Amino acid sequence: MKVETLLPLGKLDPGLREPDTPLHIGDFAAGAVQAEELGIDAVLVEETKDDPYQLLALGAAATSTIGLGTSVAMAFPRSPTITAMSAWSLQKLSQGRFVLGLGSQVRGHVRRRFGMDWHAPAPWMRDYIMAMRAVWDCWQHGTELNFESEHYNLSLMVPLFDPGPIDHPSIPIHVAAIGPNMVAMAGEVADGVRLHPVCTPRFIDEQVHPNIARGAARTGRDASLVEVCMKPLVGTAATEKQLAVSTETVRARVAFYLSTPAYRRAFELHGWGDIAEQASRLSKAQNWDALPALVDDEMLHTVATLGIHETIAEQLRERYSERVDRIEFSMPVTSPEEAEVYGHILTSLRT
Repeated sequence: MKVETLLPLGKLDPGLREPDTPLHIGDFAAGAVQAEELGIDAVLVEETKDDPYQLLALGAAATSTIGLGTSVAMAFPRSPTITAMSAWSLQKLSQGRFVLGLGSQVRGHVRRRFGMDWHAPAPWMRDYIMAMRAVWDCWQHGTELNFESEHYNLSLMVPLFDPGPIDHPSIPIHVAAIGPNMVAMAGEVADGVRLHPVCTPRFIDEQVHPNIARGAARTGRDASLVEVCMKPLVGTAATEKQLAVSTETVRARVAFYLSTPAYRRAFELHGWGDIAEQASRLSKAQNWDALPALVDDEMLHTVATLGIHETIAEQLRERYSERVDRIEFSMPVTSPEEAEVYGHILTSLRT
């Protein structure tokens, strides 16, 4: 498995930053350099509080070997031509190290945060990906831009807005997915699928791989060429005592996911649909403190991977090594000792 991470990791000089202090945008380049020095395969950025493409430009300019990717950036609020340009620039700057991870976002955010009409996300995402590739083909090969679909019609590209060819034009596209239609769409036209932390090993076996194969069959693709990328929910610490504290934080996160209707299918597979509905009612009532009590130890250890530093890599390998191609793993690295521990974990995850 390739090992990816989200910044921040912290700085190697523990006097400069407390482990839980968020990484300032001005420190992102240094964080990417640190990740590269630790031997991580790729550094990822989620679209939350800063623009992911700007952050990755900082990281790409400061590094030379580490992969860089969005995990994930919002697709629909941006024109596919705009996203195509951001990805093209990052691929050019990084000399082929960029992976474009896209997410659809849920209906409420698309309508109320971005002010857009909502459409069925899987067909919409398919059109989005194909539109971007038409733009890239125009730039790389000088072909006429003439893309028509239900959601996008692109037919204009003038020299002023054509950046021209680059050395690494094949930009991998990964899609965040949990539902069967989006997973199948990824199998049909994307290069990878990025799974939500609630996707348990059983869910991957019974829902993800079969639907990737279903989508790949539509276009005669080899399903094994579609990378499966997992961001597992992990709780780890140096000692059992410290892990006990981390465990309750993870339990609260599982409870939050349990209350979110978009992730319910993963819980329903294990027979927890009624509990998920109860969690949703508590969430609507903003009774957040009551949510963690709904997550018993069976649910917690099914959804999350919990272990001390000495065992966490083996536990993650047991769960995911036969199921995923890339795994995301992060922990604070604020001292040479922690860097050494992280290095051992990385080596063990790749074994």
